[in-house]
Amino acid sequence: MNDRILVFTDLDGTLLDHRTYSFEPARPALRLLRESGIPLIICTSKTRAEVEKIRAALGNTDPFVAENGGAVFVPEGDFSIELRAARRDSGYLVVELGTSYHRILRTFSQMKERLSGRLRGFSDMAIEEVARLTGLSLDEAARAKKREYDEPFVLDDPATNLDTVREMAESAGLSITRGRFFHLTGKNDKGRSVRLVKDIYARTDGIAARTIGLGDSPNDLPLLENVDFPVLVQKPGGRYEPSIRLDNLILAPGEGPIGWSVAVRELVDRLTS
Repeated sequence: MNDRILVFTDLDGTLLDHRTYSFEPARPALRLLRESGIPLIICTSKTRAEVEKIRAALGNTDPFVAENGGAVFVPEGDFSIELRAARRDSGYLVVELGTSYHRILRTFSQMKERLSGRLRGFSDMAIEEVARLTGLSLDEAARAKKREYDEPFVLDDPATNLDTVREMAESAGLSITRGRFFHLTGKNDKGRSVRLVKDIYARTDGIAARTIGLGDSPNDLPLLENVDFPVLVQKPGGRYEPSIRLDNLILAPGEGPIGWSVAVRELVDRLTS
């Protein structure tokens, strides 16, 4: 019998409240996962530095995915199988799926030259401005600027044609995705990283796990497409992201961590009963 369950989750607006970044309403479901021995795999646009702080607060020690699938971080010693193309870094085996931040910024600089005054990324902003735009503390904003694979940016001119921005990125072999901000990334996405983590557990266990995935924004679609039970969490105001449409999509009955908690508890109860 297949008894392995994996939960993949976005952070901002999903496990974390869109405004306060609190996961407090999700504590009952987090407790259930911990007591049931179910891994909680964070899959986010946030940086490694940001995720590490959040994992510490959660008491989470499972693998995680940073910067929209830029890399998968697996704690050393957690798995006996070999991870191809992994490098050791600060206690992790890191499998990089994305493009280096240096190359991302080189292309972003060229895009800014062509669209003068219209694009501004985290690399252009002081910590104070990142904090103001995100609602993060200064310490958290500093962590958000520690990018390795992905540049969040804003359109300073709302009349900017997003199709033009996408075409410029694609001509350089890069992609644009959207969460709270626009993101310039390589050809990575959350779906590729989810498949990689699923494969790690499957090779370890000798059997495929049943998978739950939760998100709220367009950049979560690849994550949701690659799990058995995709859950779309409500955005502020009770609406759902209209661009995410899947035949088996589950709509969480609540915003952010409130809906997250209800959906996780219901699914885990169903899969373990």
